[in-house]
Amino acid sequence: MSNSLVFAARAVRRAALLGLVAIGASCAISQQQEVQLGTTYATQIDTQLPIVRDSRVTGYVTSLGNSLAAVTDTRGLAWHFAVVDSKEVNAFAVPGGWVYVNRGLIARAQTMNQLAGVLGHEIGHVTRRHSVQQIQQAQEVDGGLTALCTLTKICNSGVSQAAINLGGTALFAKFSRSDEAQADEEGVATLVKAGIDPRGIPEMFRLLLEERKSNPSAVDAFFATHPLEESRIAATNQQIAAYTPAQMRDLKVDTDAFQQMKRRLNALPPSPTPKTVAAKP
Repeated sequence: MSNSLVFAARAVRRAALLGLVAIGASCAISQQQEVQLGTTYATQIDTQLPIVRDSRVTGYVTSLGNSLAAVTDTRGLAWHFAVVDSKEVNAFAVPGGWVYVNRGLIARAQTMNQLAGVLGHEIGHVTRRHSVQQIQQAQEVDGGLTALCTLTKICNSGVSQAAINLGGTALFAKFSRSDEAQADEEGVATLVKAGIDPRGIPEMFRLLLEERKSNPSAVDAFFATHPLEESRIAATNQQIAAYTPAQMRDLKVDTDAFQQMKRRLNALPPSPTPKTVAAKP
């Protein structure tokens, strides 16, 4: 890592630390503070993670993500969607409306509604303010500084590992099963509102569970941050079954635009090999 990148990363982390300590002065995190914190993390993600810059790929994911956020966001957030150029399977969101999906996950999605389900789930984490609730709970126990250490591992990690990694697994502590269930519920409801078949959500879960049996290392990052068991598949199927045939009629499963985006993504140079940098005290 170059000296300039080291200094930049340190500056971003100092800004995040000062910002969260300031937020810690009050128990409740306002929407403005949430967006400020998300902006800080998004800046760091942009400098530390390889991001796909192809306009056709990012344009498609952004368009799909915005179409989902538009039917569920009641707070008027400015949403941002990006593709992390990593073969690892994962997706994550940061407070305030930033959603990231790894290239490896898009590669596993077979139809548009499967990718939409992942985006809808992550949007659900933001709309339910799950990360914000984690921060507030940590503040109540130990204050802002410890909250930052706990949630981002900033206090005991090296420059390359602070706050984020290629899988997104170090950005926040993993969500509880309750949070995941709520995000699943939000995802299903959001897809239906957007005219997309929500059966892509349990289908994607099934694909990832099957891959865990045959190639566990490829999906380790996803399972580290998204507790996933057969019960979640059953729960989403049960929620979907509550919709009437009329409500499910004509919902989109796949589109030519999605398949064209996948072909474009597959034609890009391979994802970079993750760099390993020794952690410093």
